[in-house]
Amino acid sequence: MTYTIAMAGKGGTGKTTVCGLFIDYLAKAGKGPILAVDADANSNLNEVLGIKPALTLGDIREDLAHADIAENSPIPPSMTKKEYADFKFSSALVEEECYDFLAMGRTQGKGCYCYVNDVLREQIQKYYKNYKYLIVDNEAGLEHISRGILPPVDQILLVSDCSRRGIQAAGRIAEMIRQLDLKVKAMRLIVNRAPGGALSDGISEEIVAQKLTLAGVIPQDELVYEYDSAGKPLVALPESSAVKRALAGIIQKLELPA
Repeated sequence: MTYTIAMAGKGGTGKTTVCGLFIDYLAKAGKGPILAVDADANSNLNEVLGIKPALTLGDIREDLAHADIAENSPIPPSMTKKEYADFKFSSALVEEECYDFLAMGRTQGKGCYCYVNDVLREQIQKYYKNYKYLIVDNEAGLEHISRGILPPVDQILLVSDCSRRGIQAAGRIAEMIRQLDLKVKAMRLIVNRAPGGALSDGISEEIVAQKLTLAGVIPQDELVYEYDSAGKPLVALPESSAVKRALAGIIQKLELPA
């Protein structure tokens, strides 16, 4: 059975950094095979992982949506839309040593995308079962999960920065998840960029007020800034870095499948 973990949080919290380092930890711990999916409209998970972007599922969706009206359709006459989608899907899958990577790509344009979303759903459902873990970097709205394009989620990790407004935003996302009745088995909060790796009394009180379960705290780490400024993939951070050590401790407490 594939175990699905979704990361969610408002922009600027370091969610994608946490997601990339989470994937890196599982891969190095021999937890593969892993399918990493970038479902955030502002796609940059590949930069954290240090891999080149490829064809996105959004690109495939646009091709399929306009195939019937285009003067020069990209679909060969001998292929159906589903056959073409299957062919293009394999091109979008970036295969790394310990994980594979898919980018959902940009949000869809005008018109009805019900059919092409159904095609993408079928493609993902067919592929993801070959993996032990599915790790998804989502935007705050969890659009692809709520629409059923991505599989059901076992665990959602909400990522917030160390601010009262950030915790309140995480609380609103948690409430939305409850209203959507996504039937997740667990939902926890990771507080990122905490000064000294500690929470103030006010932030701890806000976590309780928002009815959030704290999974752990990641300290502010200057190495993250240095690597990002130099254009280095953050997975290349030394294992001794504060952020990697803190995240490893959090993951070990999540009781993930062996």
